[in-house]
Amino acid sequence: MTMKPRNAPLFWLALSALIVAGLALTGASFSPRADNLALWEIYEKGIRPREFVDLTHAFSSGIPRWPGFPAEERKTIYTYEKDGFFAELFTHVGQYGTHCDPPGHFHKGLRMIDEIPVKEMVLPLVVIDCSQKVAANPDYQLVLGDVKAWEDRHGRVPAGSFVAMRSDWSKRFNDFDAFYNKDDKGQSHYPGWSIEALKFLFDERGVTAIGHEPIDADAAVAQKEGFFSCESYVLKTNRFQVELIANLDKVPEAGALVVCSWPKPKAGSGFPARIFAIVP
Repeated sequence: MTMKPRNAPLFWLALSALIVAGLALTGASFSPRADNLALWEIYEKGIRPREFVDLTHAFSSGIPRWPGFPAEERKTIYTYEKDGFFAELFTHVGQYGTHCDPPGHFHKGLRMIDEIPVKEMVLPLVVIDCSQKVAANPDYQLVLGDVKAWEDRHGRVPAGSFVAMRSDWSKRFNDFDAFYNKDDKGQSHYPGWSIEALKFLFDERGVTAIGHEPIDADAAVAQKEGFFSCESYVLKTNRFQVELIANLDKVPEAGALVVCSWPKPKAGSGFPARIFAIVP
């Protein structure tokens, strides 16, 4: 009977490593050229055939954002007709659209966005699905029990992983009022994390980053006079987060890889990101 590996990209990587190690232990020779091309083989057989899911919202001037930030402005500075090519000037805050918050966004002296190494941009993706709980209660905060329930189904949260809270809030992205979900007193209602769950993930499981669909790590009702305790805690660990993620309903809870990337402004406080999943 042929066994199908749960995570094909990691399977091919492990298989290649075992072959090389086995040859070394037995004294057998192997082709340096073939060894140098091992990653290409992993890509061709284990990655390229997989589904790629874009987790990024396209941004424009009218999208949801933190209320204190201005909308993006865009100006055409070269045109096809006059100049033979098209170019625009973009003006926007670093925390705009789907974006990365580096530790230095909240804590002076910690890593800024250009200091996050590319090795932290390709990670195992853990998706904790709270969408039904959020549908019943938009103020829901992901708790330690949600993490433990994930581990009961899939095993220990991998060290160095990217943990995303699935709330399906991203489905409201194109409806400004629905996204902020304000009551008649002007209080927004959208979900977020709990400190208890975050401390477990970062301190006990050693994850690299988190992500979520709303504009904040903190649920709207948990924000006290502009203080964001969950976001402050995450960034104080010198790890990063990605906000305003999309399409988490299209990836599995376990087994996928996530790729997070962004431009590299020197000492930048944040920047719009392009993030996608590779699905087994």
